[in-house]
Amino acid sequence: MDYHIADPGLAEEGRMRIEWAERDMPVLRLIRERFSREKPLQGMRVGACLHVTTETANLMITLKAGGAEVALCASNPLSTQDDVAASLVRHHGVPVFAIRGEDKETYYSHINAVLDTRPHVTMDDGADLISTLHAERKEQAKEVWAGAEETTTGVIRLRAMAEAGVLLYPVIAVNNALTKHLFDNRFGTGQSTLDGILRATNVLLAGRRVAVFGFGMCGRGVASRARGLGALVTVVETDPLRALEAVMEGFQVTTSLEAAASCDLFITVTGDIHVLRKEHFQVMRDGAILANSGHFNVEIDIPALEEMSRSRRRVRDNVEEFLLPDGRRIYLLAEGRLVNLAAAEGHPASVMDMSFANQALCVEYVKGAHATLDRVVYDVPEELDREIARLKLASMGIRIDSLTPEQEEYLSSWEMGT
Repeated sequence: MDYHIADPGLAEEGRMRIEWAERDMPVLRLIRERFSREKPLQGMRVGACLHVTTETANLMITLKAGGAEVALCASNPLSTQDDVAASLVRHHGVPVFAIRGEDKETYYSHINAVLDTRPHVTMDDGADLISTLHAERKEQAKEVWAGAEETTTGVIRLRAMAEAGVLLYPVIAVNNALTKHLFDNRFGTGQSTLDGILRATNVLLAGRRVAVFGFGMCGRGVASRARGLGALVTVVETDPLRALEAVMEGFQVTTSLEAAASCDLFITVTGDIHVLRKEHFQVMRDGAILANSGHFNVEIDIPALEEMSRSRRRVRDNVEEFLLPDGRRIYLLAEGRLVNLAAAEGHPASVMDMSFANQALCVEYVKGAHATLDRVVYDVPEELDREIARLKLASMGIRIDSLTPEQEEYLSSWEMGT
């Protein structure tokens, strides 16, 4: 088996952590049990570019249980857990191409190694597999039945490709499933982002002025969790509806420049480029801390910050100090990459349980439906979304009511009024 990992000797530690995560992934466990019996993925090859974490490991194990051949690479140079990669290779026979801290050249060589397995289905977190296929391996793209995309940033890129008419195969936007973005994006990102910031800095959030850039599902989670820890939270938005929602939720809302001059900790979760840039750095207070929880490391203009600094040095794990000419210091966390994965362990397993259940069921769906799909971006079928919610509730021991026949008739009629 071909693979490229940091240290095979870490496999046993990785196995224990994978097992620990599996305890909190009951929905994926139920799917795995069915897959083991039915083998619905027999004959399929799946190429995945995801964060190599304990939760992802359980997804790979589930796909293999269903009969699929899988290969995995990292979707971010700093998100790989090397012990998990080692365990997947040694204990589960999964070809993994991922090393924490890999450089850009190695990162893309790993993507191409996964594509060399000629997958029928691509599974992305950020669309790097798909974009590499479209840029460098267009002929191979014709062999792909469909893809699945895990994150908001990737869905944005793929919808742009579909609208431009250049998307070469159908893609399912797993990110848009209700059981994904309402929970993973909000509760997962909210908790794991603050976890990463606190592990990197050990600062007290109570009383600290925190600016959250972006009030989508991820931003809402970060803002609410920061407030829960006592932070004084300001939201920066460009969308008037989201800004209004943030105001109605009780957050202060202001412009990016005003926030830059008044806040202490800055967290970007927009999916856009250069959200924090030179004009913001020029007015920040001494000791300002910058963190990004958007997918790519472009939300903070790091080259501009470096250019205007006298020096740059590492002062803690995942903390770099930039000294400005006037003596002010600005601290950048995790090289501007996903702070929740670079400085912590990413989302808790219980929330990734639903996200990866979506991935597993979408692969099964693609096997039967790919011949009928157009080259566009699809939402997850509603029946899959609801089935995952049902399984999650059952695993939590929660029961809900069903509509009576009378209630169903009332909701489907127009004749019955007051």
